[in-house]
Amino acid sequence: MTPPFDICDRAFQFSIRVVKLCSFLHKISGVAREISKQLIRSGTSIGANVEESRAAQSTADFIHKLEIALKEARETRYWLKLIVATAIVPERRLLSLLSEINELMNIIAAIIIKSKQNRTKPF
Repeated sequence: MTPPFDICDRAFQFSIRVVKLCSFLHKISGVAREISKQLIRSGTSIGANVEESRAAQSTADFIHKLEIALKEARETRYWLKLIVATAIVPERRLLSLLSEINELMNIIAAIIIKSKQNRTKPF
């Protein structure tokens, strides 16, 4: 499956995958359930903040919302790596999510850098 080109669509598709993973984790008792609560918040917040950036009132507001999305992406990557490190889910099952979060972080960071240089919203 080719990931969507549009960052909003791509972040939304990532959120769907996070929701499905968290649904699975929530069925496991104990720590997995607690981690799923953290992961659902950060993993879905990325797309929400990217979407909000589209309606930003200024370039500074646009950059700020994307910086929040980047912070949430970093937190999401942390939770995914923790799930792997604690063997809650085998790494092979999360490789594509880990790859996608790294790509999303790179894309969001590039948009932030370009927007700071040009002081414009690219979308």
